[in-house]
Amino acid sequence: MKYFNEAAETMSRDEIAAAQLKGLRLSLERAWRSEWSRALLKKGGLSDPGDVKSLDDLAKLPFLTKDDFRDAYPLKMLTVPREKILEFHQSSGSTGTPVVMAYTEADLDQWAECMARCFTMAGLEAGDAFQIMPTFGLFNGGFGCYHGCRKAKLFCVPASSGNTERQIKLMRDFGVKGFCSVVSYVPRIIEKLDEDASGDRDIPSLKVGVFGSETFSDELRRRIESRLHIECFDIYGMTETGGIGTTGQDCKAHAGIHVWEDQYITEIIDPVSGKPVPDGEYGEIVFTSLTREAMPIIRYRTHDITRILSRDKCACGRTHLRIDRITGRTDDMLIVKGVNFYPRQVEQALMEIPGVAGEFQIILEEHNGMTDVTVNVEAEPGVTGHTVAKHLRERLGFLPKGDVFPIGSLPRTEGKAKRVIRR
Repeated sequence: MKYFNEAAETMSRDEIAAAQLKGLRLSLERAWRSEWSRALLKKGGLSDPGDVKSLDDLAKLPFLTKDDFRDAYPLKMLTVPREKILEFHQSSGSTGTPVVMAYTEADLDQWAECMARCFTMAGLEAGDAFQIMPTFGLFNGGFGCYHGCRKAKLFCVPASSGNTERQIKLMRDFGVKGFCSVVSYVPRIIEKLDEDASGDRDIPSLKVGVFGSETFSDELRRRIESRLHIECFDIYGMTETGGIGTTGQDCKAHAGIHVWEDQYITEIIDPVSGKPVPDGEYGEIVFTSLTREAMPIIRYRTHDITRILSRDKCACGRTHLRIDRITGRTDDMLIVKGVNFYPRQVEQALMEIPGVAGEFQIILEEHNGMTDVTVNVEAEPGVTGHTVAKHLRERLGFLPKGDVFPIGSLPRTEGKAKRVIRR
């Protein structure tokens, strides 16, 4: 059993609770230094950080939301002097003012620590070649992987995004063992391998794929593992928590995503009432950071839907709680003809149909107050639209329109795939 930080990753439940209470108090003291954060906490009913005496008191504190982050743009949440900031990243801002996360030297080391734990959990060791496919820039993915590679002493191949032929060449030339990307990019890699005129359609050195930023079904995971002969890992983290990998990843037992409990407190709440739900029930996940310096977060509502699977020791030996893989977001649930569903459920159903490829589109159109849904997919010859529609009706409970296209026909995008199109 390999760990990057065995003492931290195998803490007892009592040790975790003690670390969390200490970290919560420290985060509140730090947040109190920011005039903006102090006003938010006071408005939520906290008169002084010292009023928090136990972990149970966390539930009395106000939630932090994405709109709050946008209101604090660019650096109103800072709890340290501007001169101590070494780096920042931000969300795309495609739906409004971007979300910014700033980093002190200690914050960058915390990020690197979390990433190194994730890489080690995936079976990577010092000296292994690891290819970074997320973009290097304001988006946190590329730099997060880079900081983790340095911490874990991996041989970093900083390829960034795009140019699939070059990605494959780099993997082969440098004997890459693992790579990180959005999962929707992997079918493009497979397409290029399958088109190779020489018949060389494998990358023998490749063993590990780390995928983040997008939800994906178990069936797609199995297809990727079977075709590329790799083991897939689901890494979790977001700009607001400090970036990719900060909140955890699944281990080789693939029995849920380990959340680094010495770094974050995890709550699952009812998205409507905001009240906690019991372990095992689905709800919205909420994070409180314990060690972040520049911009600590207190009860941040992620909108991600999941559940706590277990707080028991995992087969891998780690003791940090495990959550289910993210099923969707409270703000991307679709409602069609009285049926609620998430894009991931569509993907899961499509991947169950033999011959259907990984690319698909969900097109929503409003007509006289009613929503029509069209599901376009790529598939091998012989797969019919009737077959696809029938299976979706059986799995989702309604009959969508749709068509089948040859593999390679639907538009591709760099970065996250755009699965839902509203017209």
